[in-house]
Amino acid sequence: MSTEQQHREEIVHFSRLLHHAGFVAATDGNLSVRLNEDRVLSTPTAMSKGALCSADIVTVDMQGRLIAGHHNVTSEIAMHLMIYKLRPDVRGIVHAHPVTATGFAAAGMALNQPLVCEVVIGLGSIPLAKYGTPGTPELCESLEPLVPYYDALLMANHGAVAYADTLQSAYMKMETVEHFAQIALVTHILGRQQPLGDEDVRKLALVRAR
Repeated sequence: MSTEQQHREEIVHFSRLLHHAGFVAATDGNLSVRLNEDRVLSTPTAMSKGALCSADIVTVDMQGRLIAGHHNVTSEIAMHLMIYKLRPDVRGIVHAHPVTATGFAAAGMALNQPLVCEVVIGLGSIPLAKYGTPGTPELCESLEPLVPYYDALLMANHGAVAYADTLQSAYMKMETVEHFAQIALVTHILGRQQPLGDEDVRKLALVRAR
């Protein structure tokens, strides 16, 4: 069982990876880990994800109230808490603005074509949630219908969020979202997409279920 300090260091590690990969800029993005049924660790607001230390991570309750920490809670904590409440299997969440995937979100385009078998196995599909103002109930309302059925979402005119049973897995899902967005963009540039057929998708869905 990981200790709270290990989780703090894990959040710092993947925050830096996000920043170095160019998935966030300035103070964008946020990450969290669910410690138990009552407490969540989260990156604070208004801090670069490339410059955090473990002492910067804050602890909140399931109402988003600060329990421990020296910084303010991110305005998007409600999105994290909503995902944890809807998905008991989720223990880690990554929200970021990877350039290509966010470009699709800003263009109003989902990443839902079965173009790459590994993506179908790893994520199934990446739908687009309608726009909701960050830090307001609108955002949660736009995501809520999709969260139970998908492990990564695009948010219109905003960015992407990925979640999994560990923070590491959530980060890798975010990498997959951006990688797939880059592949999808190439198919648009080439002017041709060749999605997998229904039978192939069905077989991959069985592999994903296993």
